[in-house]
Amino acid sequence: MLCERCQERTATVHVTQIINGQKTELSLCQECAREIQPQFDFSIPKFLAGLFDNELSIKAPAAAVQCRQCGLSYEQFHQTGRLGCPECYERLAPRLDPLIRRIQGSSQHRGKVPLRAGGNLRVKREIEELRSQLQQLVQREEFEKAAQVRDQIRSLEKRLAELE
Repeated sequence: MLCERCQERTATVHVTQIINGQKTELSLCQECAREIQPQFDFSIPKFLAGLFDNELSIKAPAAAVQCRQCGLSYEQFHQTGRLGCPECYERLAPRLDPLIRRIQGSSQHRGKVPLRAGGNLRVKREIEELRSQLQQLVQREEFEKAAQVRDQIRSLEKRLAELE
């Protein structure tokens, strides 16, 4: 597919804009995308700052929270959207957790699991899903199905204990 702007190079950047409910899609080459980037006015730091702005006024001053290892303050993270070191995750966790939950819907990783290495994680996820299903069955008073699901959970918990 060719760039919709220059009609010369291959389109590798696909931009979707929704303004006042009207959707516009563009397929651009990298050079054209760089030229018109200011029109889109999007950056990760601005995005993160926008998500977290209303929570900043509620909590303690941002400058009070700082990483012990690299010295990154929460204010610096707020401006750049980047953490300085692994210790930042621990030190800034109380302020990062609500942000991550807001963006991802949960602060627990729910992504793909490697086939070979993810045995325990896969079993744990299956147990979580079955527990949720069990609660729904009990609420609907489907106790026979609930008992079967309970037995499946117990079986998986035994298997998980063996894997660990």
